[in-house]
Amino acid sequence: MASRIHQFYAVAFEENFSLRQIAPAFPEARTSPLEMFVPAGADGGLYFFPFGAIVTHDVPAEQRERIFGRLTQVLPKLTTRIIREDYSVFEDPASTIGISDGMLRVDKLTPQRAGIVALTVGQSAAMEYYERIVDDLFARTSQLVDQMATRGTVPYRITPLHRFIGEAISTRTEVLAVLHLLDKPDAAWEDPAMDLIYDDLRDEFDLVDRYAALTSKLQSIQDSLVLVLDVARDRRLVLLEVIVVLLILLEVILSIGHFTL
Repeated sequence: MASRIHQFYAVAFEENFSLRQIAPAFPEARTSPLEMFVPAGADGGLYFFPFGAIVTHDVPAEQRERIFGRLTQVLPKLTTRIIREDYSVFEDPASTIGISDGMLRVDKLTPQRAGIVALTVGQSAAMEYYERIVDDLFARTSQLVDQMATRGTVPYRITPLHRFIGEAISTRTEVLAVLHLLDKPDAAWEDPAMDLIYDDLRDEFDLVDRYAALTSKLQSIQDSLVLVLDVARDRRLVLLEVIVVLLILLEVILSIGHFTL
């Protein structure tokens, strides 16, 4: 068998996928609870993952766009904001499994090994999408904290703050729910070579450290928002106490005036 370079191309969307919903558009697909595979070409295909990523393996750009068109027929509101990532795998019978010159080298790329590569590339693309969301939340949270540090307090209006906290909590829940898929797939446990491929790719895309950074930022956002919300509530409580005192004082004054008359 001659040496060959395989191309993997990942696209991550904002939306998560319901594989059951999109399966009717691809009657030739093979579906499992964690992915849907659509054969394409001699030995390539597309992998659909529930966390909103599609990965193609040796699929020409023209054919790839046609298949994406079938997807938009099922999901007409699919966002145009996407993350793209590509990766190459060098297959050569004389190669030993490992990363070299920025690409994975294998002696043979079986369908099971291709699935491991597709999953990891898809995870990396999805993680980049979540990294952008969390970075935006982190920047907005930092602005709130900086305002509190400069003014010593926060605005009286806390409804926008509540909405922001709800958005942050929703994002945190989604990130943790989706990225648990970073757990090692079952196929990697069954084949030592696939286990090595998965570990090499996970290190290549720095998935573990990126996941740790995401969860750390999310925890920092949560802690900061709890502090800001506590300050906002304390300020409103002080205002409420002042109003109560003024009302009591007004009642006393009116009572004195009544007795005087």
